[in-house]
Parts: sequence; C-alpha cells; structure tokens
Amino acid sequence: MRPSMSLVRSVQRVTRRSYSSEAVPERKVAVLGAAGGIGQPLSLLMKLNPLVSHLSLYDIAGTPGVAADVSHINTRSEVKGYAGEDQLAQALEGADVVIIPAGVPRKPGMTRDDLFNINAGIVKGLTAAIAKYCPNALINMISNPVNSTVPIAAEVLKKAGKYDEKRLFGVTTLDVVRAKTFYAGKANVNVAEVNVPVVGGHAGITILPLFSQATPTANLPHDVIKALTKRTQDGGTEVVEAKAGKGSATLSMAYAGALFADACLKGLNGVPDVVECSFVQSSVTELPFFASKVRLGRNGVEEVLGLGNLSDFEKEGLESLKPELKASIEKGIQFANQN
Repeated sequence: MRPSMSLVRSVQRVTRRSYSSEAVPERKVAVLGAAGGIGQPLSLLMKLNPLVSHLSLYDIAGTPGVAADVSHINTRSEVKGYAGEDQLAQALEGADVVIIPAGVPRKPGMTRDDLFNINAGIVKGLTAAIAKYCPNALINMISNPVNSTVPIAAEVLKKAGKYDEKRLFGVTTLDVVRAKTFYAGKANVNVAEVNVPVVGGHAGITILPLFSQATPTANLPHDVIKALTKRTQDGGTEVVEAKAGKGSATLSMAYAGALFADACLKGLNGVPDVVECSFVQSSVTELPFFASKVRLGRNGVEEVLGLGNLSDFEKEGLESLKPELKASIEKGIQFANQN
C-alpha cells in the first residue's frame, strides 16, 4: 500500500526540522558494513540527512544492491556502493565521517564478548584502511564490543602514526536513546523534551545512566531508578530475546548511529554547542577511555565534559563498572598489539 501524501509531507517536515536547511559544505560519509542488519537502515537514514553530499556504502558483498535502492531516494546525496576489499580504498577516499557497523550481530545467549574474536579482526582491518585512505575522518565505531573495538582502533591508528584522539568515537547513543525513552515512560513526560546523560561504557553494567541529572526532573523513587538503570543496561538483550534468534537491536541502533553521525557533521560544519555522549579517550576517570558528554566541533572532540554531581547510587555504579570496563579496554589493546 502506498503511503498517503499527508504522511509523506509530515515525514518531509520532520526531516526539514531535524536538520539545518541553509547552504552546507560538501560532506562525504562512508558506512562500512552497509549491507548488514544495522548498515541498511543506517544507510537509509544517512540518505535522508541533507548535510551529506556523498554517501559511500561499503561491505564485503551486497552493497551494489543496497546502493541502487537507496540512490533512488530524492534527497541531496549522491550514493555509491562498493563491494570487496579491492574497493575499500575508493569507498574511503575523501570521507569526512566513517561509520562502522560492520561485524556479526548478537544472538540469544551471546555476550558482547562472544563477538570479540570475529569483530575485533574486522575492526582492525577497516581501521588500518582508514589510516591509509582517510586519516582525518571522524570515526564512529558501532561494531561491538565497543569497549574493546575503540581501543583496538586507537592502537591501529597509533601504529600507522595517524592517531588523533579527537577523531575517534565509540557510539553509545543507543544507551542515551533507551534511557530517554524508558525515563519518559515512568516520569510521564514528553520524550522529545527528555535528556539523560549516560556514562561509562557500552555493555551491561558498564552502561551508567545518570537519572539524577535527567531533565525534566521527576523525583522518581529509588526502586524505579534502579529498575530503569537495569533496563537501560539490558536493553540490547531485551531486543535479542524478543527477536528470538532473528536478529539484534538493528533498527534502534541505526537510528542512534544516524543521530550521532548528524551531530558529528553539525560539529564539523561549525554549529555551536553540539553535545552528545560518546566513548572517547578521556581523563574524566583513571581509565584511558570513558563515555561521557562530549562537545563536538570542527576537529571532532572539542571538549570532554565531566560527570557532574552523581547520586550515591550512581557513585556506587561508577565504582562497580570500572573493573569490567578496564578489562575490556585492556583486552582490545592487547589484541591490537599481539595480532
């Protein structure tokens, strides 16, 4: 059934509202893993973003079809599909932002750590290519486990002499998206007005939503905050189990990835006060990488912001997440240096 024209017009209005309609610079965005479960909807969402002038879709196979499909959408960007390692250089050359959802998804019973051996190798290879063909691009790492893949990418870039900590991001936006959604439901407030910082890492207990800093304030009881925290931490598992072996949180992740990439593009274009949570090189804690609010600008990270005031429950959560996050970071560094 064809959508009604009123529906199409309302989507167009939302799209126009979401992004600046002024004349904007040419920006090339590359999606690595564009034929996958996250990659396809993410490619669609990036095609809708008027800040993108060139959309480069790469995967080991299947990308020409995805690119042909997406290219028919009547928005600004020119779309090209690249398949196979011999076309990776073309896919990357001149990219301003590279989004990496490549790798295998979680299945029921799998932890993010189970993904490590497959995805770690994929990320390592792709990052080496980025160092060679678009070393100044902002890298948006989606491939799990993010707590390890970001440190792997950092080590690969260091070895190539191309590491700039301001340009490497672990995408934790889905944790923020979930925290906002779940909080709005319990606080009975308009979700569009909700803001909840989420800090730490991007797996299980390393995800720490700071509901004490949520706006609008709702003074929810402790047991509700505790349950919201657990649900935010287990959000990925909730979707994996609901899909019963048929996939993971691909659609909500694509949405979150598109939001974060849009923030990076706005920062590159000089839009002031673009602040998002992300897993970056950090001195906010004693750990070398940590997710917190980050101000984005023309060079990527303009400023890593502090944690602010934490409740006692959040302070406890912060201390209990550190050992697991530290181990994941070290595992990534070790993999990059051993292999």
